[in-house]
Amino acid sequence: MFKPLQIVVVAFVLTLCALAWAEPTLPECPPDRDRALWSFMDRYLLELYDNNPGGYYQIVGDESRLGELEDVSAPSQQIWNDAEQALLEDLRKLDQSSYTEADRTDFDLLQYRLMTSIAQSKYKAFQTPISSISGPQIWLPQMGSRLPMTTQKHREMYVQRLRGVDVLIGDHMDNMRAGIQSGRVPPKVILESVVDQVLAQCSGEIREDASKSPFYEPFLSLDESDPLGVEAREIIADRIVPVYTELALFMQNEYIPSCRDTIGASDGADGIDGYNAMLAYHTTIPMIQAEQVHEVGLHEVSRIKAEMMEVIAQTDWEPADKFGSHDEIFSAFTQYLRSEPRFYHTDPDALLEEYRAIAKRVDPGMVTLFRRLPRLSYGVKRLAEYQEDSAPTAYYYPGDMESGVPGYFMANCSKLDQRPRYEMIALTMHEAVPGHHHQYSLIAEIENQHPIRQTMGFTAFGEGWALYAESLGLEIGDRSTNGLYADPYDNFGRLNMEMWRALRLVVDTGIHAKGWSRQQAIDYMLENSGLAPHNIEAEVDRYIGWPGQATGYMIGQLAIRGLRAVAERDLGEDFDLRSFHDELLKNGSVPLPLLELQINRWITNQRPISQSP
Repeated sequence: MFKPLQIVVVAFVLTLCALAWAEPTLPECPPDRDRALWSFMDRYLLELYDNNPGGYYQIVGDESRLGELEDVSAPSQQIWNDAEQALLEDLRKLDQSSYTEADRTDFDLLQYRLMTSIAQSKYKAFQTPISSISGPQIWLPQMGSRLPMTTQKHREMYVQRLRGVDVLIGDHMDNMRAGIQSGRVPPKVILESVVDQVLAQCSGEIREDASKSPFYEPFLSLDESDPLGVEAREIIADRIVPVYTELALFMQNEYIPSCRDTIGASDGADGIDGYNAMLAYHTTIPMIQAEQVHEVGLHEVSRIKAEMMEVIAQTDWEPADKFGSHDEIFSAFTQYLRSEPRFYHTDPDALLEEYRAIAKRVDPGMVTLFRRLPRLSYGVKRLAEYQEDSAPTAYYYPGDMESGVPGYFMANCSKLDQRPRYEMIALTMHEAVPGHHHQYSLIAEIENQHPIRQTMGFTAFGEGWALYAESLGLEIGDRSTNGLYADPYDNFGRLNMEMWRALRLVVDTGIHAKGWSRQQAIDYMLENSGLAPHNIEAEVDRYIGWPGQATGYMIGQLAIRGLRAVAERDLGEDFDLRSFHDELLKNGSVPLPLLELQINRWITNQRPISQSP
């Protein structure tokens, strides 16, 4: 028998459940915003959601279609391309005469996004969906940990998703066959570990017991006889294991033999124009050229190396007299770092615990850098073991407050002798706070902004911010002793991480525009950094497989540093670091040219009236 209070609680829970499965409900247009533009953003967002429900359910506040997987078939790609063209045409028909600054920003972002997506569509990236760091062998097995699983309905829809895995992988294989026919295929070198990754999803252990599959993870807490768990095991055994077996055979016998022996994007079907288009996409700088990026990289490598030499002199390492030149000292020091046991953990749990301890050291300093902090919490977890061998050192997985999913700094715990401790502070600040977690979580909390803005992410801004965030450790604590980087080895690690991103400008353009070999790229990075050899090889393969993406980090960081320098110069004593950081992040991710306009307006507004032009 329910007591009155229990009745109220049950009624409240039922109301929440009804709301959770309601149709998308978008916010009303604020009174100070242009209604036609707001209505267009509603339409655009709902079309995005309809095209990929699983990718946009958080934004529209509707979990009712979580059972659907994205349609990646070639006909679906063309339908979406046509839809974007129609959207752009209709956007440009809107009357802009009475736009506020917020309206103008939204219009410019919408136009930029649609134009960029339409321009990129001719390169048909969907025909090359697999590499060693991305593809259905990586992301699909993780979907159970990246979706809400707090209710029975969530698990039912997850089972529905499992039923679509074989169709989605079949569409990917059809697209890759079309890529073979058009000559749009990746270099063979970035596919060396893919077959093993695919086979991990259809191993003998999983064939014998489907509950060993990563796809079954959401049901591990249930009783073995639970009907949904039984159904999930049947789908894994009867549909998912066979399609991954088919994919492994396709990759090994058909696809990889048809891929390129060359590694440069300019050697591919889309040539140097395709590569320059990728540089423009990831840096958000129109018309940027490979040669320009290469020269910036060379300059930054020289600058950072000079700073590294100064920090080396502050460590307890004592070079022998035979090391006369800077290059000899640098080479000997980096060899010492790579071989000295005190710089490496031997236990994955110890590595994770140190990351967590660093995060706790950073957290109190956040109030000295920002006036606004996000509500969403974050944690540190190990990267999936089947993914680690070919994955970078770390990732960030965004969370969602409404779905009860925290953000996660995902650490690679394989090959611990290649994961130096002196890089851990910078990595934590990049992936967690004040880097990715801080930035992405704030986007979800922006008030009076259309939710479509939460769907916009630009490499140069997001990764540029995270790289800039690494340097903020110098400003947490005692600045006279380099803050969190008081230990010279940690400070060298920070510079080493910055050097890593500068090297990308040189190496990425070297590979894709200047004919560099894979070994030439590896050697250049070994000579100019203290990065571990395994990491360097994994990184070079990433640049080969993802042309242009890696250049966005340093280009974005340089832009943010430049804007801060201008603000400090123009505002003098009126410059407030916390306000500057909040301003940078207040609109979410934006292309660099729009960010420059935003900060210039902010600088003007911060000046005393007597100083304003």
